This record gives sequence, structure tokens and C-alpha cells, in this order.
Amino acid sequence: QLQVVESGGGLVQPGGSLRLSCAASGSTSESYPISWFRQAPGKDRRGIACINRSGSTPYVSDSVKGRFTIGRDNAKNDTVYLQMNDLNVEDTGIYYCAIPKAVWGRREFCPLPWNRDERYDSWGQGTQVTVSS
Repeated sequence: QLQVVESGGGLVQPGGSLRLSCAASGSTSESYPISWFRQAPGKDRRGIACINRSGSTPYVSDSVKGRFTIGRDNAKNDTVYLQMNDLNVEDTGIYYCAIPKAVWGRREFCPLPWNRDERYDSWGQGTQVTVSS
């Protein structure tokens, strides 16, 4: 059973930055495509970004494009990060990372569509991000 663990959340002022990290465990010899989702208070969980196992062609939601960047950190056991800049109060929420369901026994690419949470079967517990002055 694959597990993912998020870290890096916290309280930040509007205009500030945070960097979230996601690490997968359960199979240390492989890396996986990973997505970030956000659940704002009182709202449904929504996809923020996804990156393939190779790190190529990341997908980023239009709502955060230009401010958020997803990438892989090969120096840190292939953790996936979400760099969030110019944060605003609408970015407040719980941020989850997730690994998609295997396709023909493999996990290489972001599922299409990548922002539908039913495409994923391994979820972290989430990390809280609060943007407030």
C-alpha cells in the first residue's frame, strides 16, 4: 500500500510564499506521478497541479498558474514540491498530495483528466495552509 506524506504548511501573510513537500513511502525504489489538491473551507477538493513520474509536462490549474510551481526534487529522494508564491486568502485550505491509480499495473503519467480526485487511490493526511494578515 502506497502512502504519501505532506509537509510544509503553515500560516503566511498575503503576498508571502510557502513550499510544500510530498514524499511517497511503501516502495522506495520507485517514483510516481503525484498531484496536489486543495480543499478550501466549505468547498470541494480541487486539483492544483500534477507532475509525471519523469518530471515532464507538469499540469497546473489556471487558478494558480504563474504563482504556483510543481516540481520534483531528486536530491531529496524524489520528493515532489509545490512552490507557492504571491499567496492570497483564497489559497487558504488543506493541501493534499495523491498518487493516481495504476493503469495496466503502472503509474507513470498524470491521469487525464488529472484534476478529478476519483482518479487517485493513495492520499496523504493533508497539510494546512492559512493565508491571513
